[in-house]
Amino acid sequence: ARYSRLFFERPEVSENIFLNPFSSFIVPTNRFKFTNSNMPYTNLSYYKGGGKVDGEELFKAYFSVNANKQLAVGFNIDYLYGRGFYRSQSTAHFNGSLFGSYVGDRYRAHFIYAANNLKMAENGGIIDDRYITDPQAMAEGKKEYEATNIPTQLTDTWNKNTDFSLFLTHRYNLGFYRDVAMDKDTISEFVPVTGFIHTAKFERGKHSFLSNADPQDYYKETYIDWGSAMSNDSASYSSLKNTFGIALLEGFNKYAKAGLTIFLSHKINQYELMTVEPERRNSYTEQEFYAGGELAKRQGRLLRYNATGEIGVVGKAVGQFRLNGDIDLNFHLWHDTVTFIGRASVTNTLPSFYIRNYHSTHFWWDDANQEKEFRSRIEGELNVEHWKTNLRAGVENIKNYTYFNAEAIPTQHEESIQVMSAVLNQNFRLGIFHLDNEVSWQKSSNTDVLPLPKLSLYHNFYIETKLAKKVLSLQLGADVRYFTKYKALTYTPAIQQFHLQARVEGEEEEDSRIEVGNYPIINLYANLHLKRTRIFVMMYHVNEGMIGDSNYFLVPHFPINQRLFKLGFSWNFYD
Repeated sequence: ARYSRLFFERPEVSENIFLNPFSSFIVPTNRFKFTNSNMPYTNLSYYKGGGKVDGEELFKAYFSVNANKQLAVGFNIDYLYGRGFYRSQSTAHFNGSLFGSYVGDRYRAHFIYAANNLKMAENGGIIDDRYITDPQAMAEGKKEYEATNIPTQLTDTWNKNTDFSLFLTHRYNLGFYRDVAMDKDTISEFVPVTGFIHTAKFERGKHSFLSNADPQDYYKETYIDWGSAMSNDSASYSSLKNTFGIALLEGFNKYAKAGLTIFLSHKINQYELMTVEPERRNSYTEQEFYAGGELAKRQGRLLRYNATGEIGVVGKAVGQFRLNGDIDLNFHLWHDTVTFIGRASVTNTLPSFYIRNYHSTHFWWDDANQEKEFRSRIEGELNVEHWKTNLRAGVENIKNYTYFNAEAIPTQHEESIQVMSAVLNQNFRLGIFHLDNEVSWQKSSNTDVLPLPKLSLYHNFYIETKLAKKVLSLQLGADVRYFTKYKALTYTPAIQQFHLQARVEGEEEEDSRIEVGNYPIINLYANLHLKRTRIFVMMYHVNEGMIGDSNYFLVPHFPINQRLFKLGFSWNFYD
């Protein structure tokens, strides 16, 4: 489970909030990549870190083949298995998909079947951070604790999420053929004018939380009596969305400088929640009906733009809307091409169902957080390829910000919150020496509700050269990640969400919330590339135990892994 410290990189909260902490593993439909090649393509990757007792392994496979110029099929598999470096931390994540595409002149279709099975043991964090920050004191000077011997809050506790989806988007184009003159020949080219579009997606997911030994006085409330100190929670979700659109396509004649699309979408969501009687379930149904349109110019070198908007007209969608726009401008400056990208968005949306309603053994809320969350964001990005410079800056205003409070209960902040951000990527090169840098600055106007580290740094120094008669590529270097201290979100396994820390005031009214950060994480690595094979080796967290401060936490009470060796391979096959 994870969340991004950089606010502008956090994905939009999905309907199934239990999948949000796994955004780095699950590939959403809008980021899925299809392959269309005149030869079969296969990639196999394997990674291993740590030993047999506490290590982790990752296997990935991707295959795609074309039956002809129009039809392609393939599959994708990701399997991550970790035994855990701390108690009750094992993980087994599976992601698989089957996909196909047909790309003809008039008819085009893309299909995805995806399945996710995510299971993880939960430990609730270590019982005392001093096992990491001052291990000799906790061991009374007799010994130092191994990671697997550090006591944790929870044992015999698991979270599991299953999710599968079917996605189909297809369109039929009306148009005409025209002759295009080549060097010594003329070819016939199809020019689409109008497209009729249909997109459908079905999704079903289930979340389960099982604890066979709830610690005494660990939870504030108990709503379901199982007859013993345990939890056996579950919730399920399914949805079906259909979108129909008509598009007037860009570029079919010299006056068609942009494309115009109008669409209607309908979505039905069904949920099941527990009741105080474990054998019974409550069912809920919500429907949404949106109307929208898009104006886009995607052709040309100087100027490209896109504007999309949709507004809810029926059901839960009434009063909700989303407006998004971006512009891409390229111009010459000092004999180089400079790219400026501007982005803007305004949204007014109701929090997802599980933010408004949820039932479990120790957490329960109904008809909560009914106010729509209003967000407005504007961003600018400047890219100078010759200088290896990229600068991004933006500001966002949020009203009725929805978050999980210190009791791990979702709530809304009525007043406005502003977040400002600036990110500079600057890379340098001198011969075989490279230095890549990313400096991120951000500021929240209310750090009690939306805490963020002000400064995050990433630096990567390496040499890059060719060996063995220039057929072997080598990268050898070290990278470091660092962020300033802040009162980070903590994590509660029973709802599988990150939330604010509890503020416990002492006699001197000191803030007891834990600050994490101000600790560098340094890795040494080597990358090798020989023809179709890539190999990497890494010593992760090489500085562990080498500096005075051992505050290596990204989330309070959840330390990162200690020093370990990683090794990985990746092979490409084109036949």
